[in-house]
Amino acid sequence: MKSITGLLNEITLKTLEIETKFPEIYKFLDEDTLTLPFREHPKINFEVLLDYLETLKQLLSHHKETHLIN
Repeated sequence: MKSITGLLNEITLKTLEIETKFPEIYKFLDEDTLTLPFREHPKINFEVLLDYLETLKQLLSHHKETHLIN
C-alpha cells in the first residue's frame, strides 16, 4: 500500500508533467472542482489524495485520447 508521502510525490510528478508537457490543460487544474473537496476546511486524507491523483491521471488520459497524443 502506498503512503501519503508516496501519493503526494506522485501528485507532484503528475502535476509537473501536465504543467510542462500540457500547459493547455494545466491552467484548468485550479478551476477543477472535481479534484479536491469543495469545503471550507476539507479533511485531506489518503482517500482524498488517491482520488485527486486518479482525477489527474484521467484528465491527462482524456486529453491525450482526444488530441491524438501518445
